Amino acid sequence: MRVFLLAALFILPLAAVAQMQKTSPLDPLDYARLKTFSAYRTSSNNLLVTSNDDSKHPQPGETFVLADLKGPGIVNHIWLTIADNEYAWPRLLRVRVYYDGHKTPSVDAPLGDFFGVGLGYERNLNSIMVRDASFGRARNSYWPMPFRKSCRITVTNEGKRRMSNLYYHVDWQKHDSLPEDIGYFHAWYRQGTPPPAGKLYTLLDIQGTGHYVGTVMSVLQSDVGWFGEGDEMFYVDGEKAPRIEGTGTEDYFNDAWGLRVSDGPWTGTPIAEGEGLGARLSGYRWHGVDPVPFTRSLKFQIEHAGWTYNADGSVRSGFEERPDYFSSVAFWYQKGVNEGLPEPPFGEGRLPHGNALQIEIENALPDVTTQKGEAAVQKEVFWSKDILFFKAEGAGSAMNVPIDAARDGRYEVIAQIAQAPDYGNYVITLDGKLTNSVTTTWASSGVPPPQAQIIHNYNWEMYVAPDYMLGWFDLTKGRHTLTFTCVGKDMMATGFNIGIDGLVLAEVGKFRASDIGDMAEAAPRAQSLAAGAPVYRGQPLAHYMERFDKAAAEYRPGILRQIGAFGADASPAIPLLSGALGDKNKELRQAACVALAELGEKAAPTAATLGKMLRTEDAEVRLAAALALLEMGRAAKPAIPELIEALKDSLPTTRYMAAMALGEMREAAASAVPALTERVNNPDEEFRTRRNIIRALGSIGPPAASAIPALEEIGKQDDFRREAEGAILRIKGKSPETWH
Repeated sequence: MRVFLLAALFILPLAAVAQMQKTSPLDPLDYARLKTFSAYRTSSNNLLVTSNDDSKHPQPGETFVLADLKGPGIVNHIWLTIADNEYAWPRLLRVRVYYDGHKTPSVDAPLGDFFGVGLGYERNLNSIMVRDASFGRARNSYWPMPFRKSCRITVTNEGKRRMSNLYYHVDWQKHDSLPEDIGYFHAWYRQGTPPPAGKLYTLLDIQGTGHYVGTVMSVLQSDVGWFGEGDEMFYVDGEKAPRIEGTGTEDYFNDAWGLRVSDGPWTGTPIAEGEGLGARLSGYRWHGVDPVPFTRSLKFQIEHAGWTYNADGSVRSGFEERPDYFSSVAFWYQKGVNEGLPEPPFGEGRLPHGNALQIEIENALPDVTTQKGEAAVQKEVFWSKDILFFKAEGAGSAMNVPIDAARDGRYEVIAQIAQAPDYGNYVITLDGKLTNSVTTTWASSGVPPPQAQIIHNYNWEMYVAPDYMLGWFDLTKGRHTLTFTCVGKDMMATGFNIGIDGLVLAEVGKFRASDIGDMAEAAPRAQSLAAGAPVYRGQPLAHYMERFDKAAAEYRPGILRQIGAFGADASPAIPLLSGALGDKNKELRQAACVALAELGEKAAPTAATLGKMLRTEDAEVRLAAALALLEMGRAAKPAIPELIEALKDSLPTTRYMAAMALGEMREAAASAVPALTERVNNPDEEFRTRRNIIRALGSIGPPAASAIPALEEIGKQDDFRREAEGAILRIKGKSPETWH
């Protein structure tokens, strides 16, 4: 009961419900008091009620709209769950929330960090404002998000792989009006990899009126030992001295003598791997009962300092600045929408090293060797995840897995290891040296940890797959061997097996400048703007176009993405974007395609050029071009011949996107019916692409009548029956009664 009362004290002042203004937050009859708002939900639910396919599948570069709401109202709950087989995808997916038609998002953060767990990990979290369950796969946000005119919530896939499944609910209330003293909810991500030497790490530095309500902070240790002696400092309304100053990082997170895995109503640490080289930590702190108000400005900083060691392992200092990697999301409410914050990094630029190589290790099966057991590949264990499976005989069984380093250097090595009822306990060595050393403080990566760290892989259900940080290692160019050795099993386990979903190598210290280009400080807000002129982060479109002309090559892709943020209002930039499509820089061509996708049908003058790009040798550029044509809808008609040819592309995702784009053109894509029919008959076609082709034929409508026999045939398969039935009805010009 006490937790509920604390929550009520925090949430009710934000609720903007007329009848609650005269009600004590401790009123025991509040649950029974009649409400005057209307409750709604927008979700990923399939319009075809007989289908259980209630998920969406955002492609690389695609922005998917979860909700587009008309106010006044309050978003009071977001739930989502995702299946994705790309490493660190919670960091690669980006959540944004836009209020009242503003181009600048008030929430702009990686999906995982927004839901309380940083660094691309999946972990359970149980708090008042955020709850992540099912090993971290079911994410819930209970932050109230009031809005007066409109609220648009989006998820953008800034990774390189298609999202297998996105399921979501957005629950919201429609009100007649909101009180004048209601602030807008904000959340913003930033990082320092590492923070600049001699300066505190800044989580937030803003102008405005509001109150600070929460922090998610993550750390990757680039040195051994305890990092967290840094004090937090809140500077309010321009004061020279901090109004609130702490006594240490663990104290800010309401713990003591270090941090360990925990959760609670207002604070917790979902990730705490130890104090070794490469160890990771992520904690949350909700200021529900102790918000920090400000009337003009707020600056929130923390020292990045802790224990340091000499090369021989002896202590050098108990309080010295350290070069650990920091990242954070700040949460606050304020009057109006904040336009003054810089653009967060894009995609893999948010990963600690910016260059993670994901190895599908099941493909190495021919080179895998075993002792006292057999190795095999298990397909589609969980939504597009295949694993290298080792059926072990017992303790002492071992599987040797090769990995290749592209060049000499220091590498971070991560193993993605599944859990299951018949899995055992394992120790992992790299070229004979013990790994999983992040849990121990010791002098250098060249010194092996003093004892083996056992990874327990038993779980009462199959879960694919937690990330295990094995450590940072100096590797020479060429082949190396990871050995997984069984040392027993937990009492409940029914076997000694193990399943490896993937391995990840990242070069330490090789962060690319182009990945951090978007982190440049925001320019001062333009002072002379026409009334109602669209701005993004306080600047008009012309600012970004001028900046592009003057910028160094590594910053230009980020500027094009900022131009894309103007959407249809970026039409004056079409010549600039069109010119970038022919640039030699692959990243620039991709960024131009993604920006044009944001313009939608307004990008029609570039349709023919984008069509030609579907024939380029670079798979990622072809995919980005297909995305732009998809978002263009019927305006992409000049590219129909190239889209038809793209149905044979070697990349399944490009075929998928081409089919979607043709479907969006409806009857205008009649010439594509023979190619779509041929492809839907291909038994080797990927399942999801095949289903998309069925939908495309239905969208084309009566001109696709020649495809009905093929649809009837594929409809005999349970996996495609409902989709085929719906497509046939649409081709026949009927409105399926089974559609909402």
